[in-house]
Amino acid sequence: MLELKNICYRVSTADGEQDILKNVSAVIDDHKLVVFTGPNGGGKTTLAKVIMGLVHPTSGQILWNGQDITGLGITERAKLGISYGFQQPPRFKGITVHDLLVLAAGQDKLSKDQCCQYLTKVGLCANDYLDREVDVSLSGGEVKRIEIATILARHSDLMIFDEPEAGIDLWSFARLTETFEQIHRQHQSTMIIISHQERIIQLADEIIVVAGGEIRHRGSTEEIFPLILADTLGSCPVLTKEEHNR
Repeated sequence: MLELKNICYRVSTADGEQDILKNVSAVIDDHKLVVFTGPNGGGKTTLAKVIMGLVHPTSGQILWNGQDITGLGITERAKLGISYGFQQPPRFKGITVHDLLVLAAGQDKLSKDQCCQYLTKVGLCANDYLDREVDVSLSGGEVKRIEIATILARHSDLMIFDEPEAGIDLWSFARLTETFEQIHRQHQSTMIIISHQERIIQLADEIIVVAGGEIRHRGSTEEIFPLILADTLGSCPVLTKEEHNR
């Protein structure tokens, strides 16, 4: 179980101090799929980074399975079973896709069949990608899917995905949503997904709307999703017609 207690994050700017997160508190139960959504700049990604340890809160407390992890770094949190997928994943010149999958799995080696299982779930063919370096020769969408495959290879207890749909073609996106649904159905992991995508939002057990550095609304998909569509949350963007047709 993940517990966030009065999380605040403040930064210094040319105009003075600015509060990015304001006393955010939430409890996320095991094996739940929770979607963070809301307007751009509302604090969703910062909150996710606070959970992973990429950003340290100005104040507040983070508990993971009852353990206070507020002061722990990224590596320590990863060892406790927390993984993070970036909105814009890094590239690694000289490291192949196979290398990354082996590192993520924490094993001495992975068979081609095992690698194929992870890559297929994100819409990639092992034959085409295993020996390729994760460098500038790959598109942003390809790197994104490879990163998600490494998270799947880790079998983490808590998986955090920051807009996993960004830069991914519709076919691969369909495979990805199927993978999220499968993980959730099998109760393999707790998932936090930052997204504005209707398909992903509708998979959620719970939607948390983050705006202005605060949790503005929280509830089941049945409760919150119709409000998003009706644009009754004010600053929360209405899903576009194009997204409805996907």
